[in-house]
Amino acid sequence: MKRLLATFALMGASFAASLAGPAAAQTYPARPITMIVPFAAGGTTDIIARIVAEHMSRTLGQSIVVENVAGAGGTTGSLRAARATPDGYTIIMGNMGTHSASVGLYPNLAYDPRTDFEPIMNASGTPMMISAHKDFPANTLQEMIALIRANPGRYNYGHGGVGSTSHLTCVFFHHLVGAPVQHVPFRGSGPALAALLGKQLDYVCDQTVTIVPQLTNLKTYVVATPARLGVAQDVPTSAEAGLPAFQVVGWNAMFAPKGTPREIVDRLNAAGRAALADPAVRNRLLELGCEIPDAAGQTPEALGAHVRAEVDKWTPVIKAAGVTAGN
Repeated sequence: MKRLLATFALMGASFAASLAGPAAAQTYPARPITMIVPFAAGGTTDIIARIVAEHMSRTLGQSIVVENVAGAGGTTGSLRAARATPDGYTIIMGNMGTHSASVGLYPNLAYDPRTDFEPIMNASGTPMMISAHKDFPANTLQEMIALIRANPGRYNYGHGGVGSTSHLTCVFFHHLVGAPVQHVPFRGSGPALAALLGKQLDYVCDQTVTIVPQLTNLKTYVVATPARLGVAQDVPTSAEAGLPAFQVVGWNAMFAPKGTPREIVDRLNAAGRAALADPAVRNRLLELGCEIPDAAGQTPEALGAHVRAEVDKWTPVIKAAGVTAGN
């Protein structure tokens, strides 16, 4: 009899555990959600996160608190998100650097973006631009290339940390043109832009979201896309500027820790989709030069496939350029 009772007790516990996930998802969210941004405030990922999170919080009926956890090119905040309890109350807005290029840059990366997260939704694509301060002695991209080639190591560029999108884009650019340049890491592209505007840096390679609002205060030489942007019609494309191989579009996307119940991932995805469907949100993102993914590109599966493809794309580029997290 005791053995029979013990068996029933185990069966009951197993049944209760099987119900815990769906029950938790039905009541989710019951408290505020933390969205980690792995960079300092004011940069591209931070701006997009706040625009999308504000609308999502209204859909979900709970506030989404954006927490900036900067450091190590965004990998500090990403690791914290990967190790968080997988209950839907900690998510992250990652990007091309933290969730693809990091694999090639960090030999001892403590997380794998392909396996340690549950993809939620790609929030936006962000074309890359190269901008210098107003007094930089070059007026076109070809003049700039000639200048940095003729003066090895004299000029510098700033970025949001080793492995960030802004860093990788300049690495790719310098690899294409064969010019050694000093780099200055910051804890996000926001602080790097502030330094550029203060003429403490010579130039940056950054996303439209950061550059477009400052176009009149900078010299912007190129947008790394096949076609000109509607919000920056005076900025030439890579081909028009004489460097057609320079094609880079960054991206910013939401992830949850591995093991987060699918029901919760779906709720977050639905809230994210509602945000991207809202005319006010869409217009704000488009005004900043973002590319909004279509419906097929907004699924968790599409984001997972995109991350794997981006890891495969950037790892050989980084190795060919001889770049690691230490240089």
